[in-house]
Amino acid sequence: MKKIYITFVLVLCSVLTFSQDITGIWNGTVKLGKDKEIRFIFNIKKSDNNYVTELSIPAQRVAGLKPQSTTYDNGILLIDGSNLGIKYEGKFNTKLQQFEGNFSEGANTLPLQLKKGKLSVATKNNRPQEPVKPYPYNEEEVVFKNKKAQVSLAGTLTLPRNTKKAPAVILISGSGPQDRDETFANHKPFWILADYLTRQGIAVLRFDDRGVGKSTGNFSEATTADFATDVVSAVSYLKSRSDIDTNHIGLVGHSEGGIIAPLAANQTEDVSFIVLLASTGIPGSEISLMQSISMRPFPVPSEAAYEQAIREAIKIAASDKELSTIKKELTAHYNKTIAPILKPMVGNDAKVNEIVEGLIKARTTPWVRYFYNYNPATEIEKLQIPVLSLNGTNDTQVNAEINQKSIKEALIKGKNTDYKIVKLEGLNHFFQESTTGKMDEYSKIEQTFSPIALEEISSWVLEHIN
Repeated sequence: MKKIYITFVLVLCSVLTFSQDITGIWNGTVKLGKDKEIRFIFNIKKSDNNYVTELSIPAQRVAGLKPQSTTYDNGILLIDGSNLGIKYEGKFNTKLQQFEGNFSEGANTLPLQLKKGKLSVATKNNRPQEPVKPYPYNEEEVVFKNKKAQVSLAGTLTLPRNTKKAPAVILISGSGPQDRDETFANHKPFWILADYLTRQGIAVLRFDDRGVGKSTGNFSEATTADFATDVVSAVSYLKSRSDIDTNHIGLVGHSEGGIIAPLAANQTEDVSFIVLLASTGIPGSEISLMQSISMRPFPVPSEAAYEQAIREAIKIAASDKELSTIKKELTAHYNKTIAPILKPMVGNDAKVNEIVEGLIKARTTPWVRYFYNYNPATEIEKLQIPVLSLNGTNDTQVNAEINQKSIKEALIKGKNTDYKIVKLEGLNHFFQESTTGKMDEYSKIEQTFSPIALEEISSWVLEHIN
């Protein structure tokens, strides 16, 4: 009996000790259909008596994401990643020594169990364009400050060798929290682009978004206008370096980065050209409407009625009313128009309410409300520097025809005399050679960045710095 009692005490002590300390690495897998799964790694640490978490997603080669808060109370772990559009809530199972709960992204919720321990699973890397060391150029880890926002931005600067003062470009990522490589679907397009341009004699600065990776700040509180000040700070940093040709500093923006670029360029006289990649040229409210229709994952009884419902939701969210009033109006609007569509699909009112709450939260963030009211054509019209605009004909996120038409009209209206607008046949939103251009195709394509697009960018930049 004494031996059994001692064993029981040891087990009890281990459980009690665990209840006080959840620090360490936890991992689990979310299943998406029959053959697809995504593994998540949560690294929980203690800082000033508070828990902090870093999230990594190996399959997508994403690391360093920072949820805004982590709490552990009465066996319940809550990782609040509202700043990233995610949340994890799980209860600790003392018998199985694991957290059992749900991972949520937007309106989607999936079961996720977390076990303690490091991963030993290797991720297949089928990305033949990625450069291999030693590089024929210099690479430097850098940190620069946005003093106005009081954030530090960490990045990588690649510099050509045997050049006293190199022309430079700053890469600006698309929407959502992005690392310096703009990692998506196991691809790192900004790494490929930076390597290609630096081999052509162009210095390249790419950096983690605020609140991502090694950069400080809170991503969820920032708008497109705030990100533009980060870019202006990057320009100021390059100007401070003796190895950069300060007469030739350009901006290369992808997707949202393409609407940040003109906004930033118009705030400084130190940008000499910009490159817009898959950029929009119409108001954010129209982009959001188009994407809500084209990327909708469920059928609706009436396309016309659905479009009108989304238009009204955007109009409500974009208004200058008090946020509490906007949320009340959105709740009433969604309960009248969207809830009846969702009920047959999800089966119960509780789930419908959860989805509606997620939709309201997504439509009322500072970033979204600014985006709805921002028209990039207004800033593009002001540009009096050379502009290159590239869009892929297979882009299902940003329609090439509609957006390039608006970009061109804005440049003409502003009397810009040096611009080039090109549609690249068969390329998707990330400039991969594609079949459908749909999002589920991104990870299946080995190519990260079309050589045609890379050459188009580099040749145009070289033409404008010589």
